[in-house]
Formats: sequence, C-alpha cells, structure tokens
Amino acid sequence: MDLTDNSRLWTDGNVLYAGNIAVTTLTDGVLLHADPQVEATVVRIVGTESGTTLVRLDVPLGEGVGYWHPAAGWERPLPADWEGDWRRVGLVDSAVAGCLYDGAGRSLLAFASDRGDATALIRFGVSEDTARFGVWLAMPMRAGEECRLRLEAPGRPVDDALRALARWMPGTGDALRTPEAGRTPAYSTWYSMHRDVSAAAVEAEAAIAAELGCGLLLLDDGWQAHADNRKYSGCGDWTPDPAKFPDFAAHVRRVQEMGLSYVAWIAPLLLGERSLAHGALDGLAPHRVPRLACQVLDPRQDKVRAFVVERCAELVERYGLDGLKLDFLETAMVYATGGGDRAADVSQAMRALLDELHTRLRSLRGEELLIELRQPYAGPGMRRFGNLLRASDCPADATANRVRTLDIARLAPGAAVHCDMLMWDPRASVEAAARQLHSALYSVPQVSVRLAQLSAEHRAMTAWWLRFWQRYRDVLIDGERRTGRPDERDATITAWNGDRAVITVFGEHRVVPLEPGRFTDVALINSTTAEHLVLDLAESARLRLAVTDACGRPAGTHIRELGPGLHRLPVPPAGLCRLSPA
Repeated sequence: MDLTDNSRLWTDGNVLYAGNIAVTTLTDGVLLHADPQVEATVVRIVGTESGTTLVRLDVPLGEGVGYWHPAAGWERPLPADWEGDWRRVGLVDSAVAGCLYDGAGRSLLAFASDRGDATALIRFGVSEDTARFGVWLAMPMRAGEECRLRLEAPGRPVDDALRALARWMPGTGDALRTPEAGRTPAYSTWYSMHRDVSAAAVEAEAAIAAELGCGLLLLDDGWQAHADNRKYSGCGDWTPDPAKFPDFAAHVRRVQEMGLSYVAWIAPLLLGERSLAHGALDGLAPHRVPRLACQVLDPRQDKVRAFVVERCAELVERYGLDGLKLDFLETAMVYATGGGDRAADVSQAMRALLDELHTRLRSLRGEELLIELRQPYAGPGMRRFGNLLRASDCPADATANRVRTLDIARLAPGAAVHCDMLMWDPRASVEAAARQLHSALYSVPQVSVRLAQLSAEHRAMTAWWLRFWQRYRDVLIDGERRTGRPDERDATITAWNGDRAVITVFGEHRVVPLEPGRFTDVALINSTTAEHLVLDLAESARLRLAVTDACGRPAGTHIRELGPGLHRLPVPPAGLCRLSPA
C-alpha cells in the first residue's frame, strides 16, 4: 500500500459512529463492529484479507487546542494533516494511543488500541478544509485477525480519560511487581560520573546516598570492559573492567550492605567491533549505527535472543545484582523498515526476547527483581517486562523531566515512574537546584550529582526534599492527580490521597484553586522565582500557614482568616507552605 499518497487520507469508506467520533475504513476487506459500554465504545476491526489495514478516526475540531500522544515530547500543538509523516509505534517504541482536548483540558477524542505487541504506523492532524481532526492507523493484519480500539466518551479530564484507557490496554493487568526498592529515591552514576566509575568512587557516593534516604543504586554505562570514549564500539562482552572493578561481586555486596539495591546498565542489542563477541555475532547484526559506532543485533534471530538472555542472566547471577537497566531496546526497530510482515516480525521477536528474559531473571530474583525501561519503550505493553519506567535523557531540564515523567504516568497507573537522573550546577543557587528536585516530585527521584562535592546547603536541600518526598509518597505517586493541559507543560499539578494533597506551581503567575474543607493537610510548593503564590479559595477558612525555604528552614508560621476569593501568600522561591485547619 502506498501511504505517501496523502490525497486518500480524507476519502470516504465504510464508516461507523461512536457518538460524534467517526471510524472509517480506507481499505477493502475490513469489517467494523461497535460494542457500546458505560463510558466508552470499543470498536472491533476485523480484516477479511491479509495486508495493511488503514483506518481513520475523526471528530469535529470544535474547541480543540492540543493533541497528546505518548511520544509527544515538546510537540504539543495541533498539527495540520499535511505536516510530518507516518510514525512507527510498537512494543519498544511508544504505543497506539492519543487524546485531542479542549481549552479546559477535557478530552474530545481519546483512544487506544489493544495491539500493544504489534507494530503500526500512525499520523494525525487538522483538516483545513473541513475543520475536523483525524487520526490514521495503518496496521498489518492477517485474514481473520482482530484489532480493538477503545474510544472514551468525550468531556472527561485528560488524566481521567487516559487512565481509563491505560487500565484497559494489555499489560496493566499482568504488570511486573515493583518491590520497595523501586519505590524509593535512587542514586545514579551517569551524570555524576559518566564512564569515570570505579568501585571506590561508587561506594563513596553510595554511602552518602544511603544517608540521604536512597534505597537503590544504578550503575550506568562505564563499568564494562572497553568502555572508553569510542562511543559503543566495545559493547557486546558485558564483563566488568578489571581496572575499575577488580572484584565486582564483592563491590556489589558492599553497596547492598549499605542498604541499597544494586542495578547495572546494559545495552544488550548493541554490538561493537572491539568486543570479543563481534566475530561470532557480526552476521547477526547487519545494521550499523554510525553515531553510536556499533551495530544492532537482530532480535528475530534465535541465536541473538539466546545470547542476550544468557549475558543478562549471567550478569545478575554471577555478581549478585538485583536487576538490570536495559538500554537502547528501541534500536530493534531499525529492522522494521518497510513495514508489513517485517514490522510484525520485529515486534513478535522483541516480545519473545523479553518473555524469555523475564522468565530467566525472575527465576533468579523472584519478586524482588528490578528492571529499568526508559522512554520510548516504557508504554503499557512493556509493563510486564519492567517495573522502573524512566523518562528519557534531559540533563538539567526540569521542565522536560516533569513533562516526560507525567507522559509515562498517564498510561501507567500504579507504576513506579522514575525521573531522568537529576543533575544541576553545584555553583548555582540552592533555589535553582531545588527546582530540579521539584521536577521529580510526582515520580521516583533519581539523583545524579557528586554528593561528596556538594556544599552543605545543597546537601541539606537535597536531604530535605527527599524526606519530603518520602513523607508524601502515598500522595505523590499513589494518589489521584490533575495536571491541566499538556500544551501548557503541566504548569500546576495537584495530587491527593484521602485528606492530604500536594500542589506544585511550576509556572509564573498561576492561580491555585483550593477547596479548604476538602483537605486537612495541603503542601503548597512554589517552584518558581516569585516570592509569593496566589490562592483562590472556594469558601472562607481559618488556616495555619507553616512556611519553609528551599532547604526546609522555617520562614514563618501564621494563622490567617481567609474569605472566598484570591489571596496572596508569601512563599519563598523554591519554598513550601503547609496549610492546615487552625
């Protein structure tokens, strides 16, 4: 099928309506069936012939202002239907899901597919001619094969609509259990040390991290032999560098004795020409990636899958690791070029590989196994293979970290979503450094600065906000959440659990609505450079205001009688105001 012909995007076809959402088949031999439910409609798409099935979902644009999808990144506006190109999504690269929303943050078209293991092509955009918003799915399907699409009823907040979709999508029900270590602050060596790691350096930082309340250490790239500045040309053997780690197993035990679980980085599909494994596997890695200076193993080969599983299992078993950080899994998609059966083969191969790896590692570590996955392969379909879902790299970009962790969390209710490793300039103000911690509050923080080199003030700030996170963890990562409009970069976030709430203001000049009778403990965080925050009270209240600065030092306690309406509260930049009934 020629998908480059954009003139067929808005052609007529067999159409089915779910409210004002039109589902149209643009290829022959496709049957549509609707199953209306209480808050959604599930549409079954059945192919009667083998080949690529092309389907369009479209609605009147109405008051639409933005479109969210799992791989949106900074791309939050409404695109035109002629912009961009088809995007390939699948098990290890995003997911088939999306949400068009209006200016109040309510969904207009929220959908997801149940084919989490399959690869599909997707595009979306606004028609200039008809003022309709369309989403197109091109899916390779065999005769008799079925795909189900869930269409949420419009009008729900974006967070609620996506949470409902996530709970319906495959993967959530059989998600890999997350042990306590995956739900505690972590220390990562990547930004703090990069490849300049050693047993002594890691252990020194681990000791401080444990004092600060961390329960997990992630040893990133650099521990393995041939890890130097020649990119990834040494990958493939996955043996410790004896100069850096003379006794890797003993080193792992020492860190674990400090109270930290230990996870090590591996990029199991990368094969470098300087590795000993290259000679035996060269023919199984035909695709070369110049920017990484290595090749990519083809997971469709039985020998490749066996190699990856054995290397990963050997690492965990021989050195006593608690788990692995699996990197660069999305590189497998290079073998899906051309679509059709080839794309399907890659998705099935990755599913087979991850199934085998999951079974083997669970036999070694049981319920305490830790597996980190990062964007873009942290979607619902991957939850049965990993339990630490991390934002993709965004060094020192607090806004990106906040946006990316929320993007993962929207389709991963109940999961341990981890931020990208937190780094900052130790010469910066303590308030600027605190805002990096704030960006991770609604996820599990991973700190990656040289703790031993931090000033006393920066270390006190880090300890304060990690303690705060532990105190409010049940609210921050287990509670209900409102994030507003994705195109506004989630400028104000409210999370609550029972009568406790945490509200963080990330955007300047934002007004925070509050129902004071609803909560007995509200933590109001000023993650801006302003000296105050503005509350909009729904009713009168007598409140106790306990204010602290960025390091948790008291900055005043007040009893205030506040009437309905706007109130300006003095809260220091990067500081906190706790509100409770007086």
